[in-house]
Amino acid sequence: MFSRVVAAALAVIAILTTTPAPAAPGPEAVEIPHGENVLKAELYRPEGDGPFPAVVALHGCEGLHIGAGQIAPVYRDWAERLNKAGFVVLYPDSYGSRELGTPCKNRAALLRSNHERIADAIAAREWLQSQPFIKADRISLLGWSSGGVTLLWAVRPSARAHDAKPDFRSAVALYPGCTRLEITAWSARIPTLILAGSADDWSSAKACEQMVAGARGRSAQASIVVYPGAYHDFDHPSRPLQMRSGYAFSVDNSGKVHTGTNPAARADAIRRVTQFLSRGQGQDSVISGQ
Repeated sequence: MFSRVVAAALAVIAILTTTPAPAAPGPEAVEIPHGENVLKAELYRPEGDGPFPAVVALHGCEGLHIGAGQIAPVYRDWAERLNKAGFVVLYPDSYGSRELGTPCKNRAALLRSNHERIADAIAAREWLQSQPFIKADRISLLGWSSGGVTLLWAVRPSARAHDAKPDFRSAVALYPGCTRLEITAWSARIPTLILAGSADDWSSAKACEQMVAGARGRSAQASIVVYPGAYHDFDHPSRPLQMRSGYAFSVDNSGKVHTGTNPAARADAIRRVTQFLSRGQGQDSVISGQ
């Protein structure tokens, strides 16, 4: 009898130690009324009832999803990290909602969608503010590449939504394109942080540095961190450095760009973004990456 009990106990232990842990909860698909249309989005929630601070996260020109409708790894990685830090993360699917595909190589579609996506960001913020598990005055913006471009247009004083709801608290743009913004006397109404790579040949870090420097004295707190030797997508969890061609925008106008993970820049960005969103504060400066 004793031996059978021991054997059964050992069997249970074996099951517990060999069975994989349950997968992290996936995103919840939501639909946000947006004029006469519907804005599709993916919602990641931390454990618990809240209320939580939140992030409206704007994807790059490759879109929110990869094959089979899965969230692209870089966006899933960020959502899970921000969930652990206590943030709700909402990804508006700007391209999927409009059936645009991935307009990275279509200049006209990319420019048009960047303009339309400001309204997407506002609609996403308003939807979050209507949810009982959200702190309505603690919603920030986060954007990558073309989503970062949209973010920088969206934080200008003239882009403030005319409603009585609290504004975005802060904003972080990763490797945005700043060339067109630089010549518009850009400024930000909320604390804004830009993270860029010095080697980026898709989006010019130097243009962003000049844009931030030009905003001094007439802007909310704005700052930029430039990571030495980092290319576009430096925060991707697992992308080997590669060269691609045929893109609508590149620093030298050749359409050829490099993209790939930079472990040092990625680690610093993860730390810096979480801290910045938690504080909602910045400083008017250009900072060399660590």
